[in-house]
Amino acid sequence: MPPHKTKNNSDDTKPASPVLLWFRKDLRLDDNAALHAAIDAGGPVIPVYIREPDMPDVGPLGGAQLWWLHHALAGLKADLKSLGGDLVLVTGKAEDVLVELAEKTGAKTVFVNRAYERTLIDRDIAIALKENGIAIRAFHGQLLHDPKSIRTGSGNPFKVFTPFWNAMQKLGEPAEPIDAPESIPAPEHFPRSESLDGWNLLPTKPNWAIDFAKTWTPGEAGAQEKLSDIIDRELHDYKRGRDFPATDATSSLSPHLAFGEISPARIWHATRGQPQKAAEDVGHFRRELAWRDFCYSLLIEFPKLSEDNWDDKFDPFEWEFDEKEFLAWTKGMTGYPIVDAGMRQLWKSGFMHNRVRMITASFLIKDLMIDWRHGEKWFRDTLVDADPASNPANWQWVAGSGADASPFFRIFNPLLQGEKFDPDGDYVREYVPELARLERKYIHRPFEAPAHVLEKAGIELGKTYPKPIIDHGFARDRALAAYKKLR
Repeated sequence: MPPHKTKNNSDDTKPASPVLLWFRKDLRLDDNAALHAAIDAGGPVIPVYIREPDMPDVGPLGGAQLWWLHHALAGLKADLKSLGGDLVLVTGKAEDVLVELAEKTGAKTVFVNRAYERTLIDRDIAIALKENGIAIRAFHGQLLHDPKSIRTGSGNPFKVFTPFWNAMQKLGEPAEPIDAPESIPAPEHFPRSESLDGWNLLPTKPNWAIDFAKTWTPGEAGAQEKLSDIIDRELHDYKRGRDFPATDATSSLSPHLAFGEISPARIWHATRGQPQKAAEDVGHFRRELAWRDFCYSLLIEFPKLSEDNWDDKFDPFEWEFDEKEFLAWTKGMTGYPIVDAGMRQLWKSGFMHNRVRMITASFLIKDLMIDWRHGEKWFRDTLVDADPASNPANWQWVAGSGADASPFFRIFNPLLQGEKFDPDGDYVREYVPELARLERKYIHRPFEAPAHVLEKAGIELGKTYPKPIIDHGFARDRALAAYKKLR
């Protein structure tokens, strides 16, 4: 598709008024409907990103995502400048900032892409802008399809994924993505911008994100590179390989999607033209994109997805909370190697392999009997790809309290999960180096290793590596008894 062309006003036409382009979780130039509509308005475009200090209905970004946001905004600003534009950074309540910018610049319209997690907030903002004579035009692009276009025969939202997926496929392909513009019309003078460095988004003492840059390249260019990589690999072994954390079978696109550095439609359409041998992997890959849409459809209908049980039958469930056990889980010191490897990968890179996310979540909820909301909050603060819909929906899926959830009585055995999906212990050895020299036979069961095997591997249980903080058999029986009581 040819690059988007900017409209030109004829010499005898009065120049169009400036417009405000409000960036949020759509930090890209490619396939950005609001950007293209703003350009087509014909006047100067003033891009703005607003740091909103109080977002009670959405929640603040976690520490890991603040690190990402710093680099993403720096990249977006550079990309905009390369096309003749710029990015204005402002702190404040969104409607106040937009009204003030409109007064300063003469803008009468705000262009924005819909953020479905903040539908109610945006409704209030639109009312406030209208009262000040400012129009707001919102566009689709965060999801494959508008969630309200996917409904049951009776017009209700789906509660189960497979029928949702089937209904989505009947809608046809997502809209064809639009290429990035060649240029962006700019005003003579941009409004004053705050300093990105002054926002202090990066950790300093201690710099716990020191290793993030070894794994991630935030920004649109990094997103395109990740997409090209997995397409070049023809999604080889995606369906099977994505269950094995020691292999590089996943796309690693989730943080880029979370910040809108790439559109889901661009990803979807990039998978067209794959060889027939990749058909099953492509299908599974696309289902993962659709699951994200499904999670947002749940959030729209149930805005308190991160706070309340989607299924209120779980409200009386008797959780337990042991602070020491929770701390051991967060630090990757539970004595269960696959759990500890996952939690340490999370701390080191701001990311955790998808299979291991289920294992660690099941361990917290069902082995330790700790309320899923504690885990959801921890992931939200430590994941670079934390998503306001997918994160709570997935936690509730594991807990059994969510839509189309895994039954509570499906309790992952961390020992068997480790042996099945990390059979050689490569993943554990990478993230739990104190076990690196342990024999394969005992890599997921160091507490069963004979003394001479532990000594040879340089391991002293309880000192260099913890003993299990709980017996899985006991924990499983306790969880099932609590569930039986609930029923």
